[in-house]
Amino acid sequence: MPDEVFIGSIDQGTTSTRFILYDRHTRPIGSHQVEFTQFYPEAGWVEHDPREILESVKVCIAKSLDKATADGHNVDGGLKAIGITNQRETTLVWSKTTGLPLYNAIVWMDARTSSICRRLEKELPGGRTHFQQTCGLPISTYFSAVKLLWLMENVPEVKAAVEKGDALFGTVDTWLIWNLTGGLQGGLHVTDVSNASRTMLMNLKTLEWDKSTLDILKIPQGILPKIVSNSEVIGTVAKGWPIAGVTISGCLGDQHAAMLGQACQKGQAKSTYGTGAFILLNTGEEIVHSGHGLLSTIAFKLGLKGPVNYALEGSIAIAGAAVQWLRDSLGIISSASEIEALALQVESTGGVYFVPAFNGLFAPFWRDDARGVCIGITRFTNKSHIARAVLESMCFQVRDVLDSMHKDAGEKGETKNEDGEFLLRVDGGATVNNLLMQIQADVLGSPVVRPADIETTALGAAYAAGLAVGVWTEDEIFSQEKIKKATMFRPAIDEELRKKKLQSWAKAIERTFDLADLSL
Repeated sequence: MPDEVFIGSIDQGTTSTRFILYDRHTRPIGSHQVEFTQFYPEAGWVEHDPREILESVKVCIAKSLDKATADGHNVDGGLKAIGITNQRETTLVWSKTTGLPLYNAIVWMDARTSSICRRLEKELPGGRTHFQQTCGLPISTYFSAVKLLWLMENVPEVKAAVEKGDALFGTVDTWLIWNLTGGLQGGLHVTDVSNASRTMLMNLKTLEWDKSTLDILKIPQGILPKIVSNSEVIGTVAKGWPIAGVTISGCLGDQHAAMLGQACQKGQAKSTYGTGAFILLNTGEEIVHSGHGLLSTIAFKLGLKGPVNYALEGSIAIAGAAVQWLRDSLGIISSASEIEALALQVESTGGVYFVPAFNGLFAPFWRDDARGVCIGITRFTNKSHIARAVLESMCFQVRDVLDSMHKDAGEKGETKNEDGEFLLRVDGGATVNNLLMQIQADVLGSPVVRPADIETTALGAAYAAGLAVGVWTEDEIFSQEKIKKATMFRPAIDEELRKKKLQSWAKAIERTFDLADLSL
């Protein structure tokens, strides 16, 4: 494989879109990022404009190509393929005949479906765990199926299109691929196994849409996309895009892409810090069903004949979004990068504990009646204490999830280093914050490893695409050499203090429950 070969990666996230071009040695040679609009029509509702998402992808691709070309890279001749990674569970329905969205995209953290969830829990045997053995997920506002039900029940245009056979359902990956491959002129209606595993509609064992689930929820299979693996030739980019004619050969939900980008094999875990935080433990070819509030999901499936790697996942709704809240709603900081310096002005939170349960709590509690609390405030408390408490809140939530993982997977489910330590791999934009990483190691009582390239989500999608077209081998992707180039944070507090802080955090969590009905 010649050196002048490039792989592109579309990373379509919750608050921004980026496109990164990688060379044969996984060095980024051009990238561009664009933020897009967040819509909050009602309390607990979050939406995106699907057309704005498409436009952001187009702009990012064009600007990245311009940058790489300006730096002397022959991208036109060397771009071999692209991969796609995306915010998961975010739900869209559009018209087959017009190609237009029938409603805004309902975002993964949106909580409007709580009444549908309560209804299903009452109607179905087993309540919120009714579908868990099939799809690995509890009934929750988080997943795409209940968002689709809401659209079918509350948006007349969606209801009519479904009845007429004119509706196409998809998550963001499906919307992007359909448009990238031609849209109305023959666009491909597909999703990958990782995104499909987050809908509540896919059978984890067969990797197909589960007929019994579709029948119970009255969702017609005809509106659902075809399911493909994470690394295979899917189609070709159509005319009208800056990369027309390029192969699309990789597709993964963002957390699964980060698993691949971090080269997580069986027994290894990673935590991605973005708008939310997402911790996944690769459980190999075995589905591990959680007894402690976690999700069973796909890690990745590389190629049509490749084995399925499964994972346990703990999803945290609010991580980096709490920093954005400090910036946008409270005005305590003017940019997210300021939080580290502000928090470093104090040595502790002064007894303040903050739980960002803005739209409820995800794993391992699954309480959509929870709301955010800040406790332990005294006259002594200042904005530095609150900033530090916000950083600590991310780390405590990750610790809660990892504790549950250890209980579910057991000792055999974890890979440790030669010193007998369990290493947590970390990635995502917030990991540039050294204080956050140190607090994470302190709260865990075990090392945290930050890779040289923290954008492992985009890298994972590039790996999947490059693997399918022969740019990289699996041995190259899963090489553990990357750990040697990483930065390691080791715990710096004693066990007694850690134990006391965890007990205080548990008190704070309890205070968040049953607050959703507080009077306005």
